[in-house]
Amino acid sequence: MTETTRQQVVISGVGGQGVLFVTRLLAEAAIRKGLPVLTSETHGMAQRGGTVISHLKVGDFTSPLIRSGHADVLLALKAEGAAQHGHYLHDGGWALVNDRHGKEDTAGGCWQRLDADRLAQDSGNPRAVNLVVLGGALDQSAPLPLFCTLNDIQAVLAARLAAKPDLLEMSRKALAVGLQAVAP
Repeated sequence: MTETTRQQVVISGVGGQGVLFVTRLLAEAAIRKGLPVLTSETHGMAQRGGTVISHLKVGDFTSPLIRSGHADVLLALKAEGAAQHGHYLHDGGWALVNDRHGKEDTAGGCWQRLDADRLAQDSGNPRAVNLVVLGGALDQSAPLPLFCTLNDIQAVLAARLAAKPDLLEMSRKALAVGLQAVAP
């Protein structure tokens, strides 16, 4: 994408799921691409599994918070996040929701569901639900593709996890599993 890239992404989950990690990966990918980025997060009793929501704006914005009805993308690491935070999406926006009911489109194809819990478990890394969802969101055939690609996120992970090659490999695998699960 170019300097005129403008994208607003809401990431929703609960404490301990890696909402902030996904936000940081996306923010670092934007920075590496030379794009301006703003982030903000709200922690609601995160230590007790409370709601965590993160706002990410890529492009020329002045405020980090996304208003209701303005998000391009919602990544919900728990199914409940879709109900709680779906109002952030604008009419043409899309959501990727971790939902055990698996791959199905609703609401005119703008809501994609994938069983990230099962996929992470099956890949041998049950804590990687966040990366499975992020991998699925990197599908460039999505209604509004993210500003970054799988290669961009892998480059950020490689830099962050250079001293932890086993964790890097597990993280790459989780991204690939998510992308493969939603790719046409």
